[in-house]
Amino acid sequence: MKEDIKELLDRGRLFRMSGDPSNAVRYLSEAAEAAPDDRTVLTELALAHFQAAALGPAEDVARRLVELDPSDAYARLLLGRALARQSRHAEAVPHLRMAAAMTDDAYVHDLLARSEKRS
Repeated sequence: MKEDIKELLDRGRLFRMSGDPSNAVRYLSEAAEAAPDDRTVLTELALAHFQAAALGPAEDVARRLVELDPSDAYARLLLGRALARQSRHAEAVPHLRMAAAMTDDAYVHDLLARSEKRS
């Protein structure tokens, strides 16, 4: 990873982890422009969008992550969460099922069950 991208990623993470996802998005978006296939950058960007309640952009970035690696359980979870938060439970269920099948995380299974009831 190039140093400037790493610096943008680190700054974005710092803002996101300190509770300022809007500023995090600014830095992480710039990093994603420079490295559009970097899954670490895109994961942080999706999380920042999600935390900023920018669910459409969170969904878009999570979809890109799933395109890059369909077997990434966390990307499936991010996409499922973004869809579920938009009350698009029927769309969320397949992604949450995949994430649940790939992990043994009680949170993922609970989120799946809740989305299945609402779909």
